[in-house]
Amino acid sequence: MNTNHSNISKLLPVMLCFFAMGFVDLVGIASNYVKEDLGLSDAQANIFPSLVFFWFLIFSVPTGVLMNRIGRRKTVLLSLVVTAVSLLLPIFGDSYGLMLCSFSLLGIGNALMQTSLNPLLSNVITGNKLASSLTFGQFVKAIASFLAPYIAMWGATHAIPDLGLEWRVLFPVYMVIAILAILWLGATQIEEEQPDRASGFADCFRLLGNPFILLCFLGIMCHVGIDVGTNTTAPKLLMERLELTLDEASWATSLYFIFRTLGCLSGAFILSRFSSRSFLWVSVGMMLLAMVGLLTSDVHYIIYICIALIGYGNSNVFSICFSNALLAMPQKKNEISGLMIMGLFGGTVFPLLMGFASDGLGQSGAVAVMTVGVLYLVFYASRLKKA
Repeated sequence: MNTNHSNISKLLPVMLCFFAMGFVDLVGIASNYVKEDLGLSDAQANIFPSLVFFWFLIFSVPTGVLMNRIGRRKTVLLSLVVTAVSLLLPIFGDSYGLMLCSFSLLGIGNALMQTSLNPLLSNVITGNKLASSLTFGQFVKAIASFLAPYIAMWGATHAIPDLGLEWRVLFPVYMVIAILAILWLGATQIEEEQPDRASGFADCFRLLGNPFILLCFLGIMCHVGIDVGTNTTAPKLLMERLELTLDEASWATSLYFIFRTLGCLSGAFILSRFSSRSFLWVSVGMMLLAMVGLLTSDVHYIIYICIALIGYGNSNVFSICFSNALLAMPQKKNEISGLMIMGLFGGTVFPLLMGFASDGLGQSGAVAVMTVGVLYLVFYASRLKKA
């Protein structure tokens, strides 16, 4: 009983950190407001969200090295401090340079957090419960992602004269939560296993020579590529095939996030009762069926069903790939975490390839690129039983 109480007291501040991890998704709504406020072009405004994936490429592996030196909890605390500073800056204005700096720090903080927080959770939850706990963490993260647009819209329509923040009220609200997470996690003691020796960059990248670790890394790249790809392609697909306006087609993105969140919530319970391999087969089966539907159908309700299937099917892939990689080499959790989070750079690679494909073949070309990612996940699922 005391052990359970102790685990809960450690799990709660970690889950608040997962909520803080979702702050990075405010860049979507914020970049639209900055574009409107400053009269920016699409190219200038799109720099903001692109920064997020760029910092994952740069900082993920170095963070894995840093964790070996200062520990996971201290690295998470550092990430929260960087995040809090990034949220402080917009309070003083929304000039292009200031917002560029703010979003850069937000991306850096999130890269540090995603790399260190997931393995920190493995010090609280162990064994076959890890995948379900990671999925529940993703559900908590999604709550922050959902709330950001509503807080910004509330601020824009209920301006507080004394503050003059309007939509930027979002930043101090989330900053307060980040500070609370710093204080709570800072007061929580979590026992961590000590690495055998401090590793370097070469040691981290050398782990990709392990076939199963490489499979997990590519699996996360495909997961993020399908995630970002669906968000960008779904509205375009509806506009192309059903001749909808952008406002009408934007519902597709909301539909995707709704089912992705439902998938995270239900997956947390399913993965605690069934093997991750079995659930992954169901998930990739949903996505494969959806890709076939998107490639062959012009019927609006079938397209909507396919988008929902992708949202649900893709919701637990990250947790399964990540947890299996950690469990495959438990003595190298820090290095493995850095490599796996670097795989989020797939969110840059896939949309680039999809853009070229859609220029030549329409949105069916973009769907074909995502289908390749799904087929890889089918291959990954077939190899998971050997882990």
